[in-house]
Parts: sequence; structure tokens; C-alpha cells
Amino acid sequence: MYRFLLSGRWLGWLALVCALSAICVMLGSWQMDRRDAIREDIGNVVNNYDADPVPFEESAGLFDSYDPSREWTPVEMTGVYDTQNQRIVRNRPLSGRAGYEVVVPLKLSDGTAVVINRGWLPIGNDEAGRPDTVPAAPSGEVTVVARIKPAEPALDRGAPEGQLASIDLARYQDEVGYELVQGAYGLMATEDPAPAEVPEAAPKPSVDEGPHLSYAMQWYAFGFMLFVGLGYAARQEALNLRYADEDEYEDEDDDEMIAAHPAPSERRRPRRQRGSTQENEEDALLDAQGY
Repeated sequence: MYRFLLSGRWLGWLALVCALSAICVMLGSWQMDRRDAIREDIGNVVNNYDADPVPFEESAGLFDSYDPSREWTPVEMTGVYDTQNQRIVRNRPLSGRAGYEVVVPLKLSDGTAVVINRGWLPIGNDEAGRPDTVPAAPSGEVTVVARIKPAEPALDRGAPEGQLASIDLARYQDEVGYELVQGAYGLMATEDPAPAEVPEAAPKPSVDEGPHLSYAMQWYAFGFMLFVGLGYAARQEALNLRYADEDEYEDEDDDEMIAAHPAPSERRRPRRQRGSTQENEEDALLDAQGY
């Protein structure tokens, strides 16, 4: 009944369905991988973001070599801002608004220089490509609590003088002319003494996993439904072939029944030998009646 599935046409449909289903599975797995990565980031936020600050002496290595599991860990350090080498980082959106971020090296007493991201500034109206004002960093010794963030890759685009295309610590080090720690920078949480005006602080990261799980289930369902659709089409084809065979069989039976039981007009009574006048009259009467 289903031998037609071995035909070239149906084997071609099967190959197409298998290929499309494989693509759906790949897309579903990609969504699951993204969900796993987001869940890992959420775990770092939950475990590290609100933890007690760690003294820099105990966590200096986290800035030299970035550890993803320690992202968002607050670190307390004391030093002096190098305000002469402050930079503005371009193209830094925040809550749907375009703007900039302010970075400045913090020189510690042991000679280490850690880059601190002091916060966000909106696009200015006075001069294109620059914020209107940049709040000054505290002068003199300052105690900073900053959360660990990884250094950013270099971008294939330039930036005006006094600005950076990204928080590329290697490029920043070339500009300041002295060594900066290269593994990570600090996203400022607090400064002591606190200045009267500061850039806008970055919001706490979201702990929402997003729709990746539902998207993955949808892709897996699409892949499964392709086979369901192919099976349904094969079933319909089998039923059509079955009904066609039954119709052909019924037509043959009808022909046999017609041959075995001809219509009255086709049945003729054998004529008698012409004899008497009475017999001839009976024959004529029978002929008139269709016999």
C-alpha cells in the first residue's frame, strides 16, 4: 500500500524534510546555547553583584587575567585619578539613549593603574560628537568600589582626540604612555569622597532569561511537524490510490453484471419456424411487446 514511498518523488520529499528538520534542530540548539550563556551571566550577577567588596590586594589578579566567573565582583581600591588622561568612549547606548562613557586611570599606591569606568553621559547639544559636560573626577586620594568587567576588543574604526572607540585597554595604554592592567577594568559603584556631580551609573543587569527557551521549543516543534506533515501527505496519497483501485474494481464488476444481465431490449426470444397463421400472429404480438 505504501510502496509508492520508494519512488524518486517521495524519496526527494523525505530528503527535503530531513534537511529542513536538521536546520530547525540546529536553530533550536543555538537558542539553547544562548540560554545557557545568559543563565551563566545571570548566575554571576546573582552571586557577585551585591557581594561585599573585596580589597584590591586580594583580587589584583582578577584585573591582570579576567575570570568570567568573577565578573561583577566589587573590588575596593584606593588611589589617585589621572584626570589628564581621562577619555570619552563613543557609541555607548543606555536604555535606548545614545551617549558616551567616561573612563579614567586610577593610580594605586603600589604603582598599579586600573582603568575605572565612571558612568554614562548623554549626547550633547553644544558640539556634535561630544557630551556637553563631563563631571570632574575627585582630586587627591579617593577610595573607589568598582565591579570587574572584561576588557573590550579593538574596533576597526577611529575616534576623535580624547575619545576611544571601545574600552580597548591596549590602545588606551598606548595613549597614556604607561602600563595599565590589561585583563579587566572597573565599573564604578561608589567613590569616597563623593563628588557633587557624577556621570549616570549603569543599571543593575537584568536577570531575565529572555525568550530563548520558548524559541528553542518552537524550532524543535517545527522540525517535528515537518515529519508529521510528510506522514499526513503519505497517508492521503495511500488513501487516494486505494479509492482509485476500488473504483476500478467496481467498474469491472458493473461490466460483468451488465454482460450477465442484459437489458430487456437486448433479450430476444428465438423465432419459431414459420408455421400456422396463429403462430405467426403470436410471433408478431411478442415482437411488438419487445420480446
